[in-house]
Amino acid sequence: MTKKQRVMLIRILTAAVLLVVLNFLPVTGLLRFVLYMVPYLVIGYDILRKAVKGIKNRQVFDESFLMAIATIGAIALAIYEKSGDYTEAIAVMLFYQVGEWFQSYAVGKSRRNISELMDIRPDYANIEKDGRLVKVDPDEVEIGSMIVVQPGEKVPIDGIIAEGEATLNTSALTGESLPRDVHAGDEIISGCINMTGLLKIKTTKEFGESTVSKILDLVENASSRKSKSEDFIAKFARVYTPAVCGAALLLAFLPPLANLLILGQAPGWETWVYRALTFLVVSCPCALVISIPLSFFAGIGGASKAGVLVKGSNYLETLSQTKIVVFDKTGTLTQGVFEVNGIHHSEMDPDKLVEYAALAESASSHPISKSLQRAYGREIDRSRVTDIQEISGGGVIAKVDGMEVAAGNDKLMKRLGITYMDCHSVGTIIHMAIDGRYMGHIVISDVIKPEAKEAIRRLKAAGIKKTVMLTGDAGKVAQQVAAELGIDEVYSELLPADKVEKVEELLKSKAEKDKLAFVGDGINDAPVLGRADIGIAMGAMGSDAAIEAADVVLMDDDPLKISKAIRISRKCLRIVYQNIVFAIGIKLLCLGLVAVGAAGMWLAIFGDVGVMILAVLNAIRALFVGKL
Repeated sequence: MTKKQRVMLIRILTAAVLLVVLNFLPVTGLLRFVLYMVPYLVIGYDILRKAVKGIKNRQVFDESFLMAIATIGAIALAIYEKSGDYTEAIAVMLFYQVGEWFQSYAVGKSRRNISELMDIRPDYANIEKDGRLVKVDPDEVEIGSMIVVQPGEKVPIDGIIAEGEATLNTSALTGESLPRDVHAGDEIISGCINMTGLLKIKTTKEFGESTVSKILDLVENASSRKSKSEDFIAKFARVYTPAVCGAALLLAFLPPLANLLILGQAPGWETWVYRALTFLVVSCPCALVISIPLSFFAGIGGASKAGVLVKGSNYLETLSQTKIVVFDKTGTLTQGVFEVNGIHHSEMDPDKLVEYAALAESASSHPISKSLQRAYGREIDRSRVTDIQEISGGGVIAKVDGMEVAAGNDKLMKRLGITYMDCHSVGTIIHMAIDGRYMGHIVISDVIKPEAKEAIRRLKAAGIKKTVMLTGDAGKVAQQVAAELGIDEVYSELLPADKVEKVEELLKSKAEKDKLAFVGDGINDAPVLGRADIGIAMGAMGSDAAIEAADVVLMDDDPLKISKAIRISRKCLRIVYQNIVFAIGIKLLCLGLVAVGAAGMWLAIFGDVGVMILAVLNAIRALFVGKL
């Protein structure tokens, strides 16, 4: 409980005790009025001050104004009627403040839960100087610096492990409870907690560009992007509040005038003014104004807990309406790690063939080249390789041990006039020729993520109408992956511009109310992520450009999180709509009962505060997403 909340609780208890004591004191007249104003001002001085401030700033129609007018009016009626009954006005203010305190406590608890979930900001980084560790501000650490992370400390900046091995707790980042083991050479992202060994890390990013910094920035700025539901509530409040104030005035004056001028009866001013004041108290739209933003805030916090970062409540709302999910293939449904899966028709020792291929491709950073080098498994001796020629769209020609080695696709073989053997396996085919003689081919294929098939199944179970895969790979490879995963449509051999064009076509052909999500991870996916109704990026291995362009970021690259994110968003929106219908429905019922005299001010304010408390409690449910 915060200091402000403790002070408010003391005020509530003090006012309540004073009100009970005063009911037993036999005082009348001016002294009674003065004594009763003490608990009224104790519990209501801040509301009165806000009302005056609102009038000065020309922002009159808010809940403080309504409460001030209603309670002052009730006191004025008690003076006019000489009843000395000031209890109702004080009780109304007391009930209202109880509701405000409860709302403040609930919102504070929700914020603390989210803060705990996102408590990943590092306070310092360890730099080794003169044989001892010095703590410095992470902002001061440059790229390429060597930092030390001891057991129990947070990793402050992204980097590569230079020395040591450890077990990391990544739950704050990814929502994954299982620890992760890391070793020298592994990439490591900031925000993880080192649970065991000492690590020396060579930084690859500045703190401002590190994962932890970007996550915190996304979460902190999420509330600035309003959903349509929040915009509706804001517009509703701007129209609704003046409207009910006008209705209260009409209720105060029209029936008495009708009694007097039309029916020829006593006007009954006291009855109708009292009803009008009660009408004002009930009309306060605080349940809506408080619970709707809180629902989205809790929904974004719950998603963060599950390792899904949503950049704003507008994106949460769009995500809940998603019916078509379009995937990039490499790095999204597959691991983006190419492996040698076969060597066919080899005229020499297969290991030797891989050796020559790895040496010929040694100057390239392409994933295919890297996979050949990994399959070779030994350090590349560059002195054995000369005269490397990159053949655009074909492969590479190089001198290895004085022999001309050609490694590439069928286009390269045709260009060199070499007869080659077709391959019926699915994957990237590297044909090999040495000194103009065909020596066989190597099959390389990407590895499908183990959870990808289940991810597609869960999306369909969540009501996704269509799944689509877009890839630059060959048609045969794309069709095999799509068939294995159960994807509905596949489009292959696409350039980045072709992917945007294909998404445009899908957007035009879908139903207007259905939303299209695109899931990708590479730099070339950034334009498509920006064009889709909702862009979802892989956050752990995804490019900075993709993460920047996306609306939703999956922190551990797990495609299973896509369906979870959709279920979280739908739960949040269900809660929002429940609160809208419940709050407006009860509000209209109470207003009707007050207008016809079936409910007094006590019952009215109790109902109003009760609705607000129930709506807030319902909103906080959006924070709990563990079983979705």
